[in-house]
Amino acid sequence: MSQIDEAALLQKILKNGLITPYFQPIYDLSNGEIYGHEALSRGPKNSALFSPDALFSLALKEEQLHRLELLCREKAISKFSKLNLKGRLFLNVSASLLGSPEHQSGMTLGILNDLGLDQKDIVIELSEQHPYDHNGLPRSSVEHYRKMGFQVAIDDLGVGYSGLQLWSELQPDIVKVDKHFIQGIDKDEIKREFVRSILTIAQRLNCILIAEGIENQQELDQLIEIGITLGQGYFLGRPTETPAFSTHPYLVKQAQRRSQFQNDHSETVQILCRPTPSLQQNSLLDEASLRFKKHPDLIAIPVLDHNDHPVGVIRRHQLHELFSTPYGRALYEHKPVTNLLNEDVLIVESNVSLASVSTMVTNQEADTLNNEIIVVRDGKFLGTGHLKDLLKRITELKIQNATYSNPLTLLPGNVPIHREVSRRLAAQDDFYVAYFDLNDFKPFNDFFGYSRGDAVIQLVGSLIKELVAPNNFIGHIGGDDFVVIFGDHDWQLQCQHILDAFASKVREFYTQETLAEGGVWTKSRHGDTRFHPILSLAIGVVHPTHCRNHHQVAELAAQAKKQAKQTGGNHIHLQPRLISETKQTVGEL
Repeated sequence: MSQIDEAALLQKILKNGLITPYFQPIYDLSNGEIYGHEALSRGPKNSALFSPDALFSLALKEEQLHRLELLCREKAISKFSKLNLKGRLFLNVSASLLGSPEHQSGMTLGILNDLGLDQKDIVIELSEQHPYDHNGLPRSSVEHYRKMGFQVAIDDLGVGYSGLQLWSELQPDIVKVDKHFIQGIDKDEIKREFVRSILTIAQRLNCILIAEGIENQQELDQLIEIGITLGQGYFLGRPTETPAFSTHPYLVKQAQRRSQFQNDHSETVQILCRPTPSLQQNSLLDEASLRFKKHPDLIAIPVLDHNDHPVGVIRRHQLHELFSTPYGRALYEHKPVTNLLNEDVLIVESNVSLASVSTMVTNQEADTLNNEIIVVRDGKFLGTGHLKDLLKRITELKIQNATYSNPLTLLPGNVPIHREVSRRLAAQDDFYVAYFDLNDFKPFNDFFGYSRGDAVIQLVGSLIKELVAPNNFIGHIGGDDFVVIFGDHDWQLQCQHILDAFASKVREFYTQETLAEGGVWTKSRHGDTRFHPILSLAIGVVHPTHCRNHHQVAELAAQAKKQAKQTGGNHIHLQPRLISETKQTVGEL
């Protein structure tokens, strides 16, 4: 199509409104819920102006960019309302439009009012990607949108001439990190450091951060590990004309796994519990005053009903203020403590994990946040914990978990694996231990290099995380050795899914020549030339019902893995539960 024909098509699009809105989801990475949708526009299908790059480039050249943007905005809002999509709507607006004569003040608000939409659900996403925008974003126009109740976002942070200066000047509610810094972030330490720095700035400025351009699971896992909580990209969902996005299954599964891991492995609030003096509901305020004098470090005293269930606390500073007033002590010292009872206290069962208690604390209203945590068992008072101790112990556990995690896959290492096996043995759980190992991995490393070898290890870790149900434990011993502790009876089906997916995806790491040959030729240390087939995955499985400790389980699992590797190919071997074998293992230990 000639330039004249394309220009004529553009005029036809503008005149007849031939724009189709597409929507791409933005997800909350912490739980898989939809946070919003970014509106993207397409021209007529099967035309030279269908793609947004061609459409907007021509509009810029023909000086029709602003007219096109306004049309796209109107179409997007109308379609968003018609489809009743979840979350916020992100609308792209070029910098130059805000200060142009074509920009009609109040136009967007008028459309929203007509459709019954709330402006707090609309995000004006500002971009300076066009050369036409070199005059910059007028601060007054940005403030105009913000005063009307819209949120303001900066797109493509890290690209263009402005970057952090633009962020500083406009003080947006949301910042989107450009895909350049997201793609390959799992393999690039510089990109990771950049995103960490941007996240730190965003947190200090109370600004929301969104990662754009997430294209694979490895990038997503790395972003979650860094602490990014919102993201979009082809891996999460492609732009579509008829979106039906709900929760994202992979993100939901990972959230469930994190929650399960916290419940299984976090220490409980019992560890914070200290014996504390208490009062009954019929106790007098004078008795409370005597308790505070006897225990100078006491900030609050729990008050119990006749069943020893806590109903609230008496706080030192409030009692002191009351007794300090004229006639305060004389009027109130013989009245029951219920006259000064505070019911806004956190009461927690002793078996609740520290991670769960931390969530409860952060969910409290700021004006009711208190230092004490009342610990109970079956509702009856045990003692009191303190917020300071909770924060200190959680910090220690995070450092401990980071120390024991494998740096390549960020999965738990040997120490957490042993603890999990020991925990399940002590609880007499019915479980299976699957030991994963790659066949012919060293020759692959020698032939293609360690970088590609690391990528294959990350692939195995990603497939296991994706295809193993959340209630099972996943660990990375080191190198190409992984362990899954299954509580599910369909463990074999889950393992088979991993083998099938690996057999398909591992071929992407080979060249056309090596695929045609079916593997690689390498020289041994003795100078012999040997052929090694395409990488496969061996899985040895044990059902350790007779084992007494994790050492025995590890020995049996290693034997099962050895049997699986001897069979060759992508294979699962279930080690028979032989009494003589178990006795031999015990004797060796």
